[in-house]
Amino acid sequence: MDFSFTPEQEAFRTKLRGFLDQCAAELFPPGGMSSLGVSLLDVTDDAQWERLLEYHRRLYRAGYVALHWPKEHGGAAADPVTLAIFQDETLRLGLPMFGANQLAIDRIGPTIIMLGTDQQRRRYLPKMLSGGEIWCQGYSEPNAGSDLAALKTSAVLENDHFVINGQKVWTSIAHRAQFQCLLVRTDTNAPKHRGISYLLVDMRTPGITIRPLVQITGERGFNEVFYDNVRVPKDNLVGALNDGWRASIATLMYERISGGARHPVERDLGELIALSKQVEFEGVAAYRHPYVRQKLAQFLIDARTVRLARYRALDSMRHQAPGAQSSFGKLLATELNLRMANFADELLGAHNVLAPGSFGAIGEGRWSQRLLGARALTIAAGSTEVQHNIIGERILGLPKE
Repeated sequence: MDFSFTPEQEAFRTKLRGFLDQCAAELFPPGGMSSLGVSLLDVTDDAQWERLLEYHRRLYRAGYVALHWPKEHGGAAADPVTLAIFQDETLRLGLPMFGANQLAIDRIGPTIIMLGTDQQRRRYLPKMLSGGEIWCQGYSEPNAGSDLAALKTSAVLENDHFVINGQKVWTSIAHRAQFQCLLVRTDTNAPKHRGISYLLVDMRTPGITIRPLVQITGERGFNEVFYDNVRVPKDNLVGALNDGWRASIATLMYERISGGARHPVERDLGELIALSKQVEFEGVAAYRHPYVRQKLAQFLIDARTVRLARYRALDSMRHQAPGAQSSFGKLLATELNLRMANFADELLGAHNVLAPGSFGAIGEGRWSQRLLGARALTIAAGSTEVQHNIIGERILGLPKE
């Protein structure tokens, strides 16, 4: 396979790099939004959130915010190579790929494009692109996380409205969002993968209560969301009634396509190599120790594999919606991110218990923050175990568990 780029593609990279370098210098700290291991979905500081919104507006004005969307819906219908270059350059700087509206741009919008009505596309897509309306995703529940089809939140159709009651949990960015895609059970007698519907919900509707969840990192980007007789217009149904599982899977597949592209593992590896030159391991400079060198070499191999998995997932979308191939990048990137965080902990020893800002913290304490958050990334968007099952059953043709 030829991985060289044409002069036109290199010209696009040069133009894009200049744009992103300027955004990074003017809006974000060195190392980008994730320099301390903080997810863009966990932005709780109002000033930082405003910088993120400004970054989104710049992406939008420059035509970069949704390269993968069709032109008729405001995107650029970019080819896989162009998308790969865009991913490479944003990952290089640790910048959020879809500005402030990640959930809308990389998964909810494409689902509406695929399954929504013309009226829904006209109403919602333009403000997703501009950042005028921020979106969140109402999927997980206290007893329906990885087993998403076990959800209990109900929606009863009364005349021209659904009346919703229930609870969602781990709802990223709900505290910033104006809208939400919401999975609800509309037929309690159907098998659990049926009787589910996919609704678009205004988060300002009476009866919705949002409560923050504080993580071990101290971040407050996750939320509990409660629904008490929330009325949602029937016109906000995406796809057919009781056929929401189809829409939910489309959203998840789009999410996993970008799952391997949300973790800047190659950039983080560069920081890990720099760390190995700052500390000692068994009495010698860590980067000179054979064990450390072997680990770093394996991480480099794995990081390149993640990049190739990203390219392959993008290429698989050339003529079809994303499928099981998207699980590779998500699985490889999040597991590698966890292994590197654990190895940094091994190198730092007692220093890694120092939080960001603490006296004596090495690397501004970023590795302790990353270690605390790394395990969660292997669960979000479908756990590692779920990804293994998808790959085994749908790609390798292995029997179901």
